[in-house]
Amino acid sequence: MSLLIIEAFYGGSHKQLVDLLQEELEDCVLYTLPAKKWHWRARTAALYFSQNIPISEQYRILFASSVLNLTELAALRPDLGKLKKILYFHENQLVYPVKKCQERDFQYGYNQILSCLVADVVVFNSVFNMESFLTSIGKFMKLIPDHRPKDLEGIIRPKCQVIYFPIRFPDVSRFMPKHKTAHLQKILSLKGNGGIAPSMALPFQQEQKGSENLLKNSNSESEPCNAVPRENLGSSLTQESDWRTCNSSDNSSSHHRENTQNRTFNPCDILGGIDDPQRPLHIVWPHRWLEAVYCGCYPLCPKDLVYPEIFPAEYLYSTPEQLSKRLQNFCKRPDIIRKHLYKGETTPFSWAALHGKFRSLLTTEPREDL
Repeated sequence: MSLLIIEAFYGGSHKQLVDLLQEELEDCVLYTLPAKKWHWRARTAALYFSQNIPISEQYRILFASSVLNLTELAALRPDLGKLKKILYFHENQLVYPVKKCQERDFQYGYNQILSCLVADVVVFNSVFNMESFLTSIGKFMKLIPDHRPKDLEGIIRPKCQVIYFPIRFPDVSRFMPKHKTAHLQKILSLKGNGGIAPSMALPFQQEQKGSENLLKNSNSESEPCNAVPRENLGSSLTQESDWRTCNSSDNSSSHHRENTQNRTFNPCDILGGIDDPQRPLHIVWPHRWLEAVYCGCYPLCPKDLVYPEIFPAEYLYSTPEQLSKRLQNFCKRPDIIRKHLYKGETTPFSWAALHGKFRSLLTTEPREDL
């Protein structure tokens, strides 16, 4: 067990990442705390782990998310402090807006800065996440009334790199319209009769279960914090399909509306259905945008935060008025969305594309002086 993975907030994207790493990487062990009471995890998780992770001479690398106060853990457990320490940022506390600036708000960002100083490698899930953190350090530290530390950005930046959050995309081709299926196959270089190449995904049964979990998670993100917009959140338009299974043979539009509430939700039907131009569009706000676009959604996102880094310009808006106008146009012409083929890339966010970077990061031997 040369790789020690610690997750102080084991839920949502945090859980998704460490589960994937544990499944795909050999010789690793995972220690976690449940995903609740985020603030208390940030405050006290290091002490808990220091008492509950057994001492072992086999550990070589420590991987943790930035919820953990890595500085405290390294001080409490010198044996773990000697490992190659990798800190992964799903989000950072320096740019979260807060309703009211209080002294307790300072501590979370300060803990992350200290953790970066202790870490050997600091990994961010986007360039925006990295730059917003690093360039905010100076201003953030000015909150200290006097005797402020200097040049922390210069010390931390050389340790930093970006590795996008990896997604193990399922095979959803059988649920999608033919023109989008063909487009998806072209992008991902699918082989055979619509199945994903073996190197790109687990067997479909396992992936399908993962997809169902993603659909559940899209309505409740498990990373509570002092602020709201996370850098990977987005608004998307998705084609409406036969969302519910109808028990009646009457297909009139009025009867369809009357029986909507009595039908059974079928998540698979979101991705397909007949091409009825009269069907209204469904507008969704998925936390899992990385998955939503892959499944055929049309992204419509603010020209801010991480979105310009991820999406081509045609999918971005600058003002609420622009958003409203585009939504009105799409609702008037839903066929535009249903026929649209996404012009960006999802492949760079797949585990197939990123596994080499993670393997290299997490299997490198520690320094000789450790």
